[in-house]
Amino acid sequence: MINRTAVVASKSGLHARPAALFVKAAAESAVPVMISVDGKAPVAAASMLQVMTLGVKQGDTVVLSAEDGAETSLDALVELLETDLDA
Repeated sequence: MINRTAVVASKSGLHARPAALFVKAAAESAVPVMISVDGKAPVAAASMLQVMTLGVKQGDTVVLSAEDGAETSLDALVELLETDLDA
């Protein structure tokens, strides 16, 4: 299992549009990706409902995890989260 951390840059956190963009990108990963915040149980990053239940806000640090071999996917998702997707 590999992990990456990211600080969420979007002003609305992972809500509505930013969450939809993130979930779409996570769904395109060849390997299932999980996301967690503040020690909460990890949820499927490709599930809009599960991502929304995390209540991620701007400035929160999230942890992405996936099986070995998903380094490129995780790096791309980190880059996406650290971009203001509200703009």
